[in-house]
Amino acid sequence: MTAPGDGTDPAPARRAGGGSGLWAALGGLTTRGRSFLAAGVAAAACSYVLGQADLLRVGLLLAVLPLLCVVVLHRTRHRVTGSRRLTPPRIPATAEARVQLRIDNVSRLPTGLLMLQDRVPYVLGPRPRFVLDRIEAGGRREVSYRVRSDLRGRYPLGPLQLRLTDPFGMCELTRGFSAYDTLTVVPHTEPLPPGRPGGASPGHGDGLRRSPALAGEDDVIPRGYRHGDDLRRVHWRSTARHGELMVRREEQPRRARCTVLLDTRSTAYEGAGPDSSFEWAVSGAASAALHLLEQGFSVRLLTDTGSVVPGPDAPGGCAASLHAPAEAAGLMLEALAAVEHSEGTCLSSALGALRGGEELLVAFLGGLDEQQAGLAARMRGRGGAAVAFVLDPAAWRGDPAPGARSTAEQRLQVLRAAGWTALPAGPGASLPELWRLAGGPDPAAPAAFSGPSGAGAAGGRP
Repeated sequence: MTAPGDGTDPAPARRAGGGSGLWAALGGLTTRGRSFLAAGVAAAACSYVLGQADLLRVGLLLAVLPLLCVVVLHRTRHRVTGSRRLTPPRIPATAEARVQLRIDNVSRLPTGLLMLQDRVPYVLGPRPRFVLDRIEAGGRREVSYRVRSDLRGRYPLGPLQLRLTDPFGMCELTRGFSAYDTLTVVPHTEPLPPGRPGGASPGHGDGLRRSPALAGEDDVIPRGYRHGDDLRRVHWRSTARHGELMVRREEQPRRARCTVLLDTRSTAYEGAGPDSSFEWAVSGAASAALHLLEQGFSVRLLTDTGSVVPGPDAPGGCAASLHAPAEAAGLMLEALAAVEHSEGTCLSSALGALRGGEELLVAFLGGLDEQQAGLAARMRGRGGAAVAFVLDPAAWRGDPAPGARSTAEQRLQVLRAAGWTALPAGPGASLPELWRLAGGPDPAAPAAFSGPSGAGAAGGRP
């Protein structure tokens, strides 16, 4: 991906450079340039008082030199262009991306010493600065740096700033480019073990419902011939009846549908940062969505606000078509990279947005009170499997009170009574282990998921 800077058009650069005209350029005089100018003016004044013509010539030389440097630098500073290449433009959390900067001198004159600086958010690391030697006419220079973030999000890179100097060091002018790139840091994902959590049917194959089977020649439902159809599929009886070529419809399997629900209520989570409970839930939702897409499910992403990720197959969600699971995965990762806490306190919007007929519902829920637990219990469809990973705020803030644990267990029992496979996820919990146990015979063993601070570690059984 290449993101050009201002190209060769000097107009955007002048607007970004802090003003146009020589008066603005005079503000770029360095200490050396101001000293030469002051010395020249002083020498000219002394020559007038003392009547020394030679001193006047020296004063004019000292004063004209910095002014000449300002004029030359002002005319050439708009003929330098910059571009940025970001590889790759989307990375998972804790991974690195490489940013390559390119400076082209499109003028007929060489440049002086250049100081290059790119603006990056502080979470990506220190602001990169480079010193470039003189660039010949028509020449170019390339430099690169790396960025890394432990936090998901969308981070702007740029605009690029270039400080130009003349060969004598009399003047420095800052050039600001207007273009910038965006680095997308998606949530960290984990590979999940194969299996069908909650006893759900596989995403493709014989276990799925199919379109009505064709029992015999009389039950064929033909359609008009389309360019590229196999002539062996021509149904001659229907062709004779309709007077045009008709072909047999092929039996098409229907992909199992799945909804991944992410609870984003700010009141349902504790803490902030990459190790917080909310980031664990976002990472878990991304891992589950990618895993189910690989298993052949048609997946959509739903939040507690009722909003869904737009997708190519369904107007109300992000569903992966049979031939485009990668596009659906990319859309959901882009959405999860920018998801933030919602101001809502209720799950009713998510309940209303659930469509009927889901073969599987996977939910990542924060803390639940009695009312929200009841709403979550009603989300389970009549025929589909439902798996919930519940992140209790008391466990994540390290509250050892027996009453808090008892309340959390009561909320889990409400979900289990409604047919959910409900699992608690504490600090340090292992999502692959939880996923494996969600499809096993003992999903109600809370001690196995409490994390290091609980009775048992997340990755093993007590």
